[in-house]
Amino acid sequence: MPACSFLVARMLIESPLIEAFYHQTPEQLRLQASILLGVVVLGALLGTALEKQARKLPSWRQAFHASWRYGLGFPFVALITLVLVRHASHLLLNLPLLKLALPLLAVLLLVRLAASVSRHRFSKDDGIRYLVRMISFGLWITLALHLAGILPEIREALDALSITLGKQRLSGWTLLKGVASIAVTLLLALWVSSILESRLMRSPLDTSLRLVFTRLLRSVVLLVAVLTALQMVGIDLTVLSVFGGALGVGLGLGLQKIAANYVSGFVILLERSLRVGDNVRVEAFQGQIIDIKTRYTLVRSAGGTDSIVPNEMLIANRIENLSYGDPNVWLSTAVGVSYDTDVEQALALIKEATQSVPRVLHSPAPSAVLDAFGDSALNITVGYWIADPENGTLGVRGQVNLAIWHALKSHGIEIPFPQRVVQWAAGKGQEPANPSLQ
Repeated sequence: MPACSFLVARMLIESPLIEAFYHQTPEQLRLQASILLGVVVLGALLGTALEKQARKLPSWRQAFHASWRYGLGFPFVALITLVLVRHASHLLLNLPLLKLALPLLAVLLLVRLAASVSRHRFSKDDGIRYLVRMISFGLWITLALHLAGILPEIREALDALSITLGKQRLSGWTLLKGVASIAVTLLLALWVSSILESRLMRSPLDTSLRLVFTRLLRSVVLLVAVLTALQMVGIDLTVLSVFGGALGVGLGLGLQKIAANYVSGFVILLERSLRVGDNVRVEAFQGQIIDIKTRYTLVRSAGGTDSIVPNEMLIANRIENLSYGDPNVWLSTAVGVSYDTDVEQALALIKEATQSVPRVLHSPAPSAVLDAFGDSALNITVGYWIADPENGTLGVRGQVNLAIWHALKSHGIEIPFPQRVVQWAAGKGQEPANPSLQ
């Protein structure tokens, strides 16, 4: 208990916030309060104007709400104003409350900037939102510890906990700074890479090459960001060589499948044997390639079912690329007509009906042939081409069948159904009970 009381008393004495109020005269406190109030009012007014202009908001009320709740206008204008006011006079430069307001506005600006970047540059499903929340929470906690005056105590305690790797001494404080630096640099690196990727995806390059460059760009940017963050906190990069052998063993044993899929993804993108938008058949599954990830390829069938195919499987196995040489796909349907039908007329009608379907291509034109002599009908097969198999084949096949049915029916051509004729030999057995069976 005496130790706790001593710690609390020391915290109260060394707290910058309490010390700022304790050693100030009423006149100095009123002056600083007036300056801070003016900074807040000016930040709110100019910040609202900036938000209205930048976000194209229709009303000043919405602009004020955006500036006060989540916009960058208020903390940016207030921080710039406070810096200019403090440097206007040597007396104002040393006022403690104005000093404490600087990190508060800076943290508010950084938190809102990180939230704005994650909201506009990344999707909701990414883990970036959690990274931003972790950074924001860490900034507010650090500011609170600084204002309470216990941040030096925590730093000393963490610095006392250390381990030695070779000639490098790693303390708890160093590791904590390393984690914070890595988190911040990762966020900045992802932000920069997302901007570069969006511009690269709009370039006239081939889709596969654009995906290759975006994957390589993100990997290089993240690697440079991590190495830079480690050097910023004073961690010798030669220490990482200790883990190089363990990482190699891990890749050779437990992570070999992941490494193989990762390399296979780059091979697919570089060779361009499979591209986004191609229609492929993988074993018994057929669909369109939606995306080629670093580990797997997403294939979507005409019915909307998604199949996740490991990239190694696309390299090692036989894959049918229906769109490799020609994006058009050939389809066929069969129909039977009566033996009494004028075959040439039926072929012409079927071809004309097929060509009337909007999704059927006119070049190459549909073709209809007498395929076989069936038991009950003359079997005719019609073949046709479509240019958009990604929209499904069942619908166009149904439209073709319906058009053929209407054309044959309007010209009185019969589509027979299977029939069986039973004949009884004369003088053997009894006559059939139902004469219609003859």
